[in-house]
Amino acid sequence: MMTDSLQIKLTTLRQVISDMQSVLVAYSGGIDSTVVLKIAHEQLGEQALGLTAVSPTFPMVELNGAKQVAIEIGARHELVHTDQLEIPAFVQNDAARCFHCKTDLYQLLDGLREPRASKWIADGTNLDDLGDDRPGIKAAREWGIRSPLVEASLSKSDVRALAQILGLSNWNKPAAACLSSRIPRGVPITIEKLRRVEEAEDILHAEGFHHMRVREHGEVARIEVGADDFSRLNQPDLRAHISARLRKVGFRFICVDLEGYRPGGVSLG
Repeated sequence: MMTDSLQIKLTTLRQVISDMQSVLVAYSGGIDSTVVLKIAHEQLGEQALGLTAVSPTFPMVELNGAKQVAIEIGARHELVHTDQLEIPAFVQNDAARCFHCKTDLYQLLDGLREPRASKWIADGTNLDDLGDDRPGIKAAREWGIRSPLVEASLSKSDVRALAQILGLSNWNKPAAACLSSRIPRGVPITIEKLRRVEEAEDILHAEGFHHMRVREHGEVARIEVGADDFSRLNQPDLRAHISARLRKVGFRFICVDLEGYRPGGVSLG
């Protein structure tokens, strides 16, 4: 149900995007950037273009989902390619990792604004994101990236409610993060580690675990799942099956984090 408050915010969002006249949307397939692309498509038609960056840190399952939702929306959508592993400052995986990643992305998108005849680049940052420690937001500001959800005062819960009302198939999609977030801060990022984590999470995803992470600690895979999934993960047959599969992708020890899934869990003290 659309509340009066949410209706006002949606009207503001439509106006903000309409005033842009043309826009490139940094589109990952998450609900935030999906709502931005959806409204941009409705307000600007062919003058709105979703751009998804394909890189070693972006899971294939997320890429496939992003392509499918863009088709459902009917929006113009292109893939661009980048490789953060070519950036030494990113590979060293310090506190500024996301800043280096987003700087690389926005530099790439900025170079496409003129060829794609777009006046603006927009991202999916929402109001709640501003309260987090997000170096990527600093990079966005340095490159003049617009955040329509913030400009319309939309919180994360607002965005999710709006996505459901708009009929977006991914309205209840769990939050996602790039694969490098599974590697502890200070541990260099390699393609081998990224692929091992992606394969491990694909195994869990195939078994019906969606709100989860596999954190990479060298030979150890630390599985985080939601509290509701603990009992199922602990079923003997399934536990043995998952353990065997994860060993095949390169992990020697498989453990379950008793605190469950939480954002940033790989580097929490």
